[in-house]
Amino acid sequence: MPRLRFILPALLLAAAASAHAAPQYVEVGTPLPRFHLLKEGSHRYLRYLRSADGNTALDIWQRDIHFDGKQMQIRQRWDAVGKAPSVKRLESTFEAGTFRPYTHVRITEKDGRKTVEGFAFAAGKITGMAELQDNTQKNLAVESKEAAFNFEADMELLQALPLADGYEAQLVFYHAGGAAAPARYTFRVAGSEAIAGPAGPVDCWIVTTDYNVPGSLSKFWYAKGTQLMVKQESPLPDGRTLVKTLLN
Repeated sequence: MPRLRFILPALLLAAAASAHAAPQYVEVGTPLPRFHLLKEGSHRYLRYLRSADGNTALDIWQRDIHFDGKQMQIRQRWDAVGKAPSVKRLESTFEAGTFRPYTHVRITEKDGRKTVEGFAFAAGKITGMAELQDNTQKNLAVESKEAAFNFEADMELLQALPLADGYEAQLVFYHAGGAAAPARYTFRVAGSEAIAGPAGPVDCWIVTTDYNVPGSLSKFWYAKGTQLMVKQESPLPDGRTLVKTLLN
């Protein structure tokens, strides 16, 4: 019994240390352990703003995954609602198995105008695609000390990580053409919760990040079985919350 009194606290301390281990750095080009959970097909999400006064629908967001040999393609489309309808389309290519980004094209149609933006990702630099017709980002050249993942495919990338209690991942992301430079972001599994899904309750991992803005915590709910994102909530500076919820 006396010996057990010393062993038990040591085991509890070891468990606590394991639960709060340092974030795992996920390097671009590293095989992702749950990449196999990404399947060809389409999913649609409703995006809306939630406030004390009610909910305001923004758009229907479709994400399509397609595999072609050693490459994966993700296509996205936003169809906005309201008085000023608009359409935004993204087409991105990646290395299958690692999520290493290759190219990223963004086309926005709004108020009768069409804007084309195209980017190429490399180990130490993100540049504008010179060969893409009407590319408004041809002259872009952003240096990155570490190879960066494509921020506009973060949902699927998180799906390919080994989510579990206490897991933390640190990844370098860059939003192509954005004002922010490539940077490391930390994502934590903060717990689990069953929430409503399109076909009934879904047992989910809760993943959180502050996007390097302390005090502003975004939450993601990933289904434990498929690790598909079911819901996301992100606070906005004006007090409203941006919600993305799976439709099908």
